[in-house]
Amino acid sequence: MKIIIDDKIPYIRGAFEPFAEVVYLPGSKTTPEVVKDADALVTRTRTKCNQELLEGSNVKFIATATIGYDHIDTEYCKQAGIEWTNAPGCNAESVNQYIASALFSYSMKKRFDLKDKTIGIVGVGHVGSKVARLCETIGMKVLLNDPPRERIEGGEQFVSIKKIQKEADIITFHVPLNMKGADATFHLVTDDFIQSLEKKPLLINSCRGEVFDTEAIKSAIKSEKVSGCIVDCWENEPDIDLELLQKLADYGTPHIAGYSKDGKANGTQMSVQAISRFFNLGIDDWEPKNVELPEKTVIHIDGNQRREYSILAEAILSTYDIETDDEALREDPQQFEKLRGDYPVRREFATYTIKVKNVEETIKLKLLKLGFHISE
Repeated sequence: MKIIIDDKIPYIRGAFEPFAEVVYLPGSKTTPEVVKDADALVTRTRTKCNQELLEGSNVKFIATATIGYDHIDTEYCKQAGIEWTNAPGCNAESVNQYIASALFSYSMKKRFDLKDKTIGIVGVGHVGSKVARLCETIGMKVLLNDPPRERIEGGEQFVSIKKIQKEADIITFHVPLNMKGADATFHLVTDDFIQSLEKKPLLINSCRGEVFDTEAIKSAIKSEKVSGCIVDCWENEPDIDLELLQKLADYGTPHIAGYSKDGKANGTQMSVQAISRFFNLGIDDWEPKNVELPEKTVIHIDGNQRREYSILAEAILSTYDIETDDEALREDPQQFEKLRGDYPVRREFATYTIKVKNVEETIKLKLLKLGFHISE
């Protein structure tokens, strides 16, 4: 048995060695010649798993350690009898942390309180659901839009996109990339979408670059149809639009919203377990070992004469500050892929304990709800 693994997938070395010949390669080196005699691939979004790569190969199973799977030609795989799996929700909490940092950083820069704002969440799957919980916890009014879920569950908790366009001060997108059909999301945000906005909202894209029409976004910012834009996912990565990054976006980051070590570990775990189940390897409960920790996992907060907003901001930004990633990308956009490949240790809220002093019980409860541990 032979397994080809993208060499940027962490914590996976040693998992399959007792059962197979394992080859670790950069995604760009995963070629038809390499995969011809492989039984399985463990991959990421940069490897296009299509007919060109797979035709005539021995591949029976593909595991992508990512939420997205638009790099897998699912129709071809079906015809060729190749099973595949993705890792839904693996980095949802990481993206939630990114959005939390983005919201607090932006609101501090623009000097407003998030409690006074309405946020529209487009796409309420694994990530959008967590973002909704975050925003409700910090006191925002939350509008949810998810047509596929609404068709199944009814309309009680969902609103139309028109209502979001009318009422939202901030709109964040957490949809998959669907190129066609009733729920197409390719260029969901176009000139027409922007012309229908009644407020001038902040727009956030941390799902897929192609959900935004780049030219429409640039035009909207220049004409002040929107108040700002935060971009983690770009069209034409890694050759991103430099005008949007350096002159127009409030924050621009190199597609790293989901790049916490926790999210990476989850994606790896889900992939290993899926291959184990498919090939009956007997490691269905495999878990990653030695996930790195940040230098400090204890945050000291004294709430004396401080507002709730200030305390929540300090807690969130102590775990991840979006401005660091923004500065790195602006400094050298050509390093887009390197910034992703060499991304530093980031851990999610649950890794941290907040040692509180003079903090009200209601605020402690909110910190707990966000996922932190609390000690006196």
